[in-house]
Amino acid sequence: MADTRTLTDRDEIRDWAAARMGSPAISEASPSVGGDDPVLSIVFDQASYQDQDRGADAAMALGGREIVEWDEWFKIFEEKQLALVVSEEVPGRKDSFHEIVAR
Repeated sequence: MADTRTLTDRDEIRDWAAARMGSPAISEASPSVGGDDPVLSIVFDQASYQDQDRGADAAMALGGREIVEWDEWFKIFEEKQLALVVSEEVPGRKDSFHEIVAR
């Protein structure tokens, strides 16, 4: 696997996502997965537009994700003390690998 770096700075995270046409999203956790806390993610490219087209109520009713504003996303990100692990930059390539982990 490629080298990774860990991001916690809001501007770095927004810039990283924007460079890959990513949008912040939240989905409801399944009780079978061990909780009811919201789950953060970043969606990319066409998936981002499809979620917006369906609307928040439809997305959440289907157990999907809801595109949200960065402020709402970062509120949960900070409350849970999370970090974003991404691949190191490679010239000429925009890898969208990411993982949201505990700090």
